Formats: sequence, structure tokens, C-alpha cells
Amino acid sequence: MFPRRAPRPAINPASGLPSPPSLIRRLSAVVTVTDDGGSSGRLREELNMLPPGDVRNCMVALSEDEHLLSQLFQYRFSQGDLEGHNFGNLFVAALSGITGDFAQAVQLSSQILAIRGSIFPSTTANATLTARMEDGSLVEGETNITASRKTIAELMLSPSDAAPLPETLDAIASADLITLGPGSLYTSLITNLLVRGIPEALAASNATRVFICNLMTQANESLGLSASQHIEKIFDHAGHKIFDYTLVNTAPILPATLAQYAREAQMPIEPDLDRIRALGVQPITGNFVHEGDVLRHDYDRATQAVLHLALNGSALQKSA
Repeated sequence: MFPRRAPRPAINPASGLPSPPSLIRRLSAVVTVTDDGGSSGRLREELNMLPPGDVRNCMVALSEDEHLLSQLFQYRFSQGDLEGHNFGNLFVAALSGITGDFAQAVQLSSQILAIRGSIFPSTTANATLTARMEDGSLVEGETNITASRKTIAELMLSPSDAAPLPETLDAIASADLITLGPGSLYTSLITNLLVRGIPEALAASNATRVFICNLMTQANESLGLSASQHIEKIFDHAGHKIFDYTLVNTAPILPATLAQYAREAQMPIEPDLDRIRALGVQPITGNFVHEGDVLRHDYDRATQAVLHLALNGSALQKSA
């Protein structure tokens, strides 16, 4: 997400920080387009288009009426030829057919739905993921990579020279704040960094750059990895240092929740703060967890922390 600051934001008396609507003048989301499973994978194969699923989820998140749009766009047909398809995926597919251009279809969809911000696919190339596992074997396709029980050593993109949209590079260059995460380490976060030009743009950016670390390790992607090791994997694939800060949860999690995740060998990500600092990244610690049926980041506390960094990042770096 790449927000631009708005002039003279109104102060929220409860937090002492500017309220998000007045603080953010422009919000951009860069979305991965390598999904090859489910409804997205079927549309990709049958219509020779980019997968719309992750774009659909971003539209829901940025919608002014998120609840209603979520119900509509996440609606999955349960019978007939459309069985398994989401309405939102078909919506984007229809606009892609009308315009003949996936990126334009995304922008038109955003305008029609009056979303708060802009959504850009990371590339319009028909790109495929390949993972080299620690045993040297290769696994092709995002769905197969996610399903594999082997440990990923390196992620690659084919074609290797997949180009980004110019609008994506413009959004990075003009941003005041750039965030990456949370999300699956390889198939969500690193994927965008394999697109030619994006890591270089992030490295050259003068924005405050923040990595929001996951709460728990993830089967097949990050089991056993600490917070600093997440950052190391990202930097290795990007070829550059692309963060100034990282949000790391240090609050305890309920034993019952831990037991639930332990069934999949998942555990809280170790906040190895000294190793994070050794990478040139300043950790921002706190309670960023919300416990429900599944663990999620507490978006209010995480947002306040990120906004605080955007407003005070330079001063914090000097005092570090």
C-alpha cells in the first residue's frame, strides 16, 4: 500500500494522531497475479487472462460499503456451469473481455465500485511461479507450491523479465509511506518483488518503508523462521534493503489458540529484535494481535503504529 499525505490533517483527540481519511490523500495497492487455482485458475486457463482473485479481494477491502460488496463479490456459485466461480472474478473477467486489457479492467472496476484508492496488478505478464526446494527439486505453479510439504529455498518468476506497470513504479516513487505484509511469505509477499524494476524502485524510494510481520509461521512457507529470517528471505529475493521498520507482535497469545495452530506445526514468530536491528531495520514492538476464530492483526493498533511512523519516522531514525 502506498499512501500520500493530505495537507493539514484533522487530529483524532482519542489517539493524538491525524485520522486516516484526512491523512491519506491517495492510496495504492499493488497486487500479485500468479494465482493458478480455484476460480481464478479456471478463468486464467479458459479465457487466457490474468487471475482476478487477489484483485477482487482488494476491491472488497477498499470498497466504501465493504460488507455489501464483500457479500456480492465473494458470492460463489454452487451449481451449473458457474459452480465454483466467484461473482467478483466474473465481473473482472467481463471487463477484461470488453477492454481487452486486464489492467484497464481493474481500473474501470475500481471506478464503477467507487473504491477508496487505486489497484495495480504487479505485472500484466502471464507469469508463473517456480520454487526451488531445499532438496534441489523444482515445483511449478502457486497452487503446487502451496500444497508441497517441502521447504522453499528460492522463488522464481517466469518470465524472469516480467515488467511492472508504469503506474506501479509511479506510485512507489511518489509515496510517503510504503507497507508490505502481512501475508504468505513466498506466494504473497516475495512474489511482487520478483517483477523487474519493483525492488529497485522500493530501494530508491524516500518513503517510510514498513514491513508488517506475520503473527504466526505458516505451513509450507515459513515454519521455523523468526522475524529476522522473514526479512532476510525478502531482502535476498529483492536484492536490496527495502524496509526501514518492521511491526512485530510481542504480545502473548492465548494457550487455546496456540494449541489450535500447533496442530499444523505453526507457532508465533520469534521477535528476535537484535538480529532485526543488525539487518538495518528498526523493530516496532507492541500488541498487534486480535484473537477470534483465527488470528488476525488488530487493524486499529497496526494502523496507528504505521501512521505514527509516517509522521515521525525521521525523528525516530535519528534517535535509534
